Amino acid sequence: MTERLAILAGSGILPRLIQDIKSNCLAISFQGVEHSMAQPVAIHLVERLGAMFDALRAGGVTHVVMAGAMQRPRFDASQLDPFTAALLPDLAAAMGQGDDHVLRFLITLIEAQGFSVIGAHDVVNDLTLAQGDFVGTFPHELTQSLRRADHVLSALAPCDLGQAVVAEAGQVIGVETLQGTEFMLRCVAQTDPTLRVAGAGILVKRPKAGQDLRVDMPAIGPDTIDQVADAGLVGIVVSPETVMILDRATVEQRAKERNVFIAARAMTC
Repeated sequence: MTERLAILAGSGILPRLIQDIKSNCLAISFQGVEHSMAQPVAIHLVERLGAMFDALRAGGVTHVVMAGAMQRPRFDASQLDPFTAALLPDLAAAMGQGDDHVLRFLITLIEAQGFSVIGAHDVVNDLTLAQGDFVGTFPHELTQSLRRADHVLSALAPCDLGQAVVAEAGQVIGVETLQGTEFMLRCVAQTDPTLRVAGAGILVKRPKAGQDLRVDMPAIGPDTIDQVADAGLVGIVVSPETVMILDRATVEQRAKERNVFIAARAMTC
C-alpha cells in the first residue's frame, strides 16, 4: 500500500515545511482554526469528525501529522454527527484535564481509525538540536538560574502547565501558562527594573514529562529570539532533540544579530 500523509494544519511555518517535503500530502484543518498552508486545504467541522475520517480514507491517507499552533475551535452541538456525538463524554473528560489529555485523546482516536500518527520531526530533518551550544556559548555563571528553572518545570509537569520558565540571577520571573511563551515574555519585559538583574536572565524551554512529542513538541522560532531580546534576556536553553527550531537559518542569524545565545542542555534535575 502506498503511503500518503495528511497534515492537520495550524498556524506558523511548520505545516509549510512539511508540505515542501511531502508535495503529495493532503492538507486539512478545522473551521475557525488559522492555518498557514499554501495549497488548498480541506476544512472540516470539529463537530463532524466522522466525515473527516471518511475523507481521509477516501484520499488514501495512511499517516497523519499534526503541525502548527492550533487554538481550540468553537463547538456547536447542533452540528454533531453520530460519530462525534458518541465521543463527547470521553472528549469532555479529556478537556477537563488539560491540553495533554486532549492531545492523547486525539492520538488514540486517530489511530483507532486506522491511521498512523507521526511527528513533524519524523518528516523534516534538523528540526532539533544536539547537546551543546548552537549560537554563542552558555555562560557558566547562569547555571544556578538553569537549575532553578528546571526545578520549577519538573514540579509543574504533573499540573499540565506550560513548557517554559524564565529565570534570572537564580530567581524565577516568568512561568508559561495557557497564554503561551510570547505572553510570558511580554510580562517579563514589563517587570519593574528594580526587580531585574541585567545580563542574567534566560528562557528555558523543555517538553513536559511524559509529553507525546509527535503532536506537542515545544518550539522556538525567529520571533522567539526577538521576544527574548526585547525582554532583556541573554539566552535560551532547550532540551536536546526534543525542542523544534523553526526556520533554523533565520533563528541562527537573528540570535547572532541580537546577541542571544542558544544552547541545548539536558535537564539538570
